[in-house]
Formats: sequence, structure tokens, C-alpha cells
Amino acid sequence: MDQPRLTRWTGLAGSLLLALAAWLGGALRDSPLRTNPVKIWQGPNGPLVIVLWLVGTALLAWAWWRLRDAVPSTRWALLTIGLWLLPMLLAAPFGSRDVYAYACQGASYGAGISPYEQGVSALPCPWLDTISYIWRDTPAPYGPLFVVIAGAVVKATGSLTAAIVLFRVMALAGVVLTAYALPVLARRCGVPPQRALWLALACPLVVMHVVGGPHNDGLMVGVLVAGLAVVASRPGRRWALLGGGVLLGLACAIKMTAVVVVPFAALAAVAGPVTLRSLIRDGWPVVVGAVGTVVGVTYAAGLDFGWVGGLSEGGVAIAWTSPPTAVGQTVGMVARLFGAHIDALPVTRGIAVVLLAVLLVLLWFRALRRPDPLHQAGIALVLTVVLSPVVHPWYWVWPLTVLAATAPVRQRWYLVVALVASFLILPDGTGLARYTKMPGAPLMTALLIWVVVRLVRSARADRRPDPTPTEPAAGRPA
Repeated sequence: MDQPRLTRWTGLAGSLLLALAAWLGGALRDSPLRTNPVKIWQGPNGPLVIVLWLVGTALLAWAWWRLRDAVPSTRWALLTIGLWLLPMLLAAPFGSRDVYAYACQGASYGAGISPYEQGVSALPCPWLDTISYIWRDTPAPYGPLFVVIAGAVVKATGSLTAAIVLFRVMALAGVVLTAYALPVLARRCGVPPQRALWLALACPLVVMHVVGGPHNDGLMVGVLVAGLAVVASRPGRRWALLGGGVLLGLACAIKMTAVVVVPFAALAAVAGPVTLRSLIRDGWPVVVGAVGTVVGVTYAAGLDFGWVGGLSEGGVAIAWTSPPTAVGQTVGMVARLFGAHIDALPVTRGIAVVLLAVLLVLLWFRALRRPDPLHQAGIALVLTVVLSPVVHPWYWVWPLTVLAATAPVRQRWYLVVALVASFLILPDGTGLARYTKMPGAPLMTALLIWVVVRLVRSARADRRPDPTPTEPAAGRPA
């Protein structure tokens, strides 16, 4: 069997094993809310569930990594991705209970309660017992468009099972939209479209968490990529750019993290050299389209901007997968060695928020001098994830998708991150990072220090003047 065929069927086998693990021990409606790896192992089918998850994830990850630079064609990639997604379409919710929160927030909105003002326990939601305890009294962190969609889903179905099916269909729709728009974006950025599709959509995170979850990140990313594709393919064309801005605004109205891409899209909209005049001329339709869409959707939904405050509620989860959280945990560990008790998390997380704002501004000015503003948009998404107070594995789908279509082929670091993240969540949603604070937090802190040192050295090397060329030796051609 040749390598592409072996890879295709290996990945499908992995997806089938993960779907079986989801039915035996996924985030089922009646499964316990508070679990840990030991309880899972000791529970019904525990060893089998963990083995299925580990082997299935390994097979899927190996298959994705194996063809990262050797995808036969766009058609072959799309067919293989479709095969890998099929088992998870029919599986129980995998790796997270977020879909139950979507349903309860939709029920709240349908009953006339703003999910930005009260938690879902205020309804009470008919499915309240399916939601993790920490999310029952917190405001929704999602944009107004997704709240409206969730309300429509619950109203149309009236059933939790049917609602989960529709949320998964929407996640799949986001994947399909990405598959349609990503090749356009990749061609404009000089990246082979089949490679971009493979890296973005065959990634285990998409199979397991975007579709298997299901998560609204899939829909957000699909609309985001569509907006970027329109902007990249129609620079200088005002009405097309306005349409691209509207799409970006819709992505922001699903999850507001998409907003970091808008300033870079405004740069990509400029036809010709970037000057203040050309930026105002070509960039304003993108910005106006995005901002106007978010404001319009918010008020059309009868909501306010309470979701801005809800964005900070994710910080109640504590795991070393967030570098600021890992640094805070490490500081606390070191302090305890000397008999002190320090809660450094508020400080390290607060510093990270300020640092993110500064770095995004510097990155935008850096993009002014570079021909690849959309690649810089992907880096902006990386910074947004890295400096967030909490990082779930599926968050890496945001930068992964944009970088897959815009990054030079030689760059692979973000693939390694996605690969590692695929192994951090058990089928029922138990995060392994919660139970590996030691050595996870110190190792993440050490990795962060190493990355910062490397970046500083690289920046210094870029600023050094080229060495003065030596005179050619006599009698030799120059």
C-alpha cells in the first residue's frame, strides 16, 4: 500500500476508535461532572476508554503529521478529511461539555433573559445538570450572533439531543466554509492549497474538538477565513472589501477573539504601497464593515455589550496550558519552598493582558513594513492564545488555520504545538493539565523563557548591519 493510502486509512481507523471512546466514556449527558484520570480508569469501561482514546489520537496524529509536506492533491485532501470527520459526526459529544452550555444559553435567550447579565442557572435551564458547576453562574463569553443562533436552535428543537445535532451541523458547516475559502487565501499568499487544507482541517484538533466537541470555533474560523479570502483577493475594490469586513464582523460576533485580525486585514486590503492615504482609502471599508456588523448584530439581537465582561470569566479555569497561568503557578511553587504563600495568578495574568495589547500594536506596525500582513494576522492569533488566562486545545485551531494558508512552508513550529495539544483532553472533557501542575507549570515556564530568549536573539541579529564585503583577491573574478 502506498504512503497516501496508508495514511488515509490509518487516520480513519484513529477517528473510528475516538468515536467509540466517545460513546463509551465521552461527555455524555448522564456522565459524572467531576472526574479525574483515576476515576475514569476505575469506572465502567475505564481502561478500554483510555486505550481507545490514546491509540486513536496517536493514529490520527501520526497520519496528519506524515503527509504534512506530501499531500497528493486538493481533491485527495478533501476526500480524506471528509472520511476522518464522518465517525465523529455520529459520536457522542467528545472532549468537552461546552455544547450543553450552548443549549442552556440559548434557552435563556429564548426565555427573554440576557445570558450576559445572568448565568444559565437563572432560568433555570432544563438541562442545567449537564453543565459544569463553574459555568452555571457566569455570563456567556460568546458574541451576540452565536447567542441568537443558540436561541434559534433551542427554539426549533426543544430537545437537547436535537440541539446537539444542530450545533454539530453548524460546526461542520464552518469546516466546509473553511475548505471552500482557504484555497483562495492560500493561493494569494503563495502556499499550495492542498497543503493548507491538510494542515488546517486534517488536524486532530478539528476532528476531535471542532466537530467531535462540537465547538463554535469551527463556525467562527470558517467565517473568518472567508472574510480574509475576500479581502486578499480583492485589494482596492471598495464594495468587495466592505463585504469582507462584514464577514469578519460576523466572525467577531460569534467569538470576539477574531477582532485581532481586523487591523491586519485592513493592511491586506491596500492596493499598492501602504501609505496613510491608501490605508484610509482601502482599509476603511474593512474596518467599517466589521465594526458596523458587530454593533448592528448586537442591537438587532436586543442585547448589549455585556459579552465583553464575559470574556474574562474563562479565567476561573486554572491550567498550565496557559503560559501566564503556568508562570503564576511556578512563582507560587517557588514561594512555598521558602515558606511563603503567594497567589501570583492575578498578577501574571494581568501582565499578560497588558503585554498582549502592546505586542499586537507593535506587530501591526511591523506589518506595515512587510508584504505579508495576513501572516502577521496569524501571529496575532498565536499571541492571543498564548497570553490568554486559559488555553483550551481547540483554541489553537484559530492560528493554525490562518498560518496554514499564510506561513512559509519551512515553518512547522505551530504544527508541533497542535500535535501536543491533541493529547491533553480525555473523551469526557477531563483536562490532563489540571492534574499535572507539577511538572507541567515549571516546564511551560522554562519553555516560555527559552522562546523569549530565542526571539530576542533573533531580533538583535536582524538589526545587525551586514558585514563589510572583503575585496576580491587579485587575479580572481569578483
